[in-house]
Amino acid sequence: MKTNITLTLTDFERANLRKHKVKISDILNYAVDELELILGTTSQRAKEMYALAEFQTVPSIGIKLAEDLVFLGYYTLNELTNKSGATLTDEYEQKKGYWVDPCVEDQFRLVVNFAQTNDATKTWWHFTEQRKKYRLENGYPASRPKTAWHKTIEFKTNPTGLEDLSGLRPVGFRLHGMAQNN
Repeated sequence: MKTNITLTLTDFERANLRKHKVKISDILNYAVDELELILGTTSQRAKEMYALAEFQTVPSIGIKLAEDLVFLGYYTLNELTNKSGATLTDEYEQKKGYWVDPCVEDQFRLVVNFAQTNDATKTWWHFTEQRKKYRLENGYPASRPKTAWHKTIEFKTNPTGLEDLSGLRPVGFRLHGMAQNN
């Protein structure tokens, strides 16, 4: 299982993980109600933390796409087994109000494929040709937003995609599985 999971935690949540001797890489070993108690947080926040960790078990998927899936209202890989990458992209663009980089659809396709097959050998770029073929044959919905992601104020004021997290800082396992606390 992939162990380079990143979660944005408050100092309080981080302290509670340490207090209970729980590593970020072990989050998925706990039920959501157990995480609620361990983190000292709400059930919704615990559910989100579990989802963010689970989505990052998919090869080449990081915290940003995991956050996007939660933004769409998904909390488990199982909820994605009957979805399609194209549908997720269309939903995401409608909810965001702008169209996104095509590689985002490739990532959604990867997550759906992983949810359906548990195939850990593929990464998002394995789905580029599939997306291109699908969009060439089917196009995009007529309701697709007209504004591109790179034309939004959100992107222009923050091209890195990093947010002001006000007291939150990412913690996780990076650098080939070695613990790194920022």
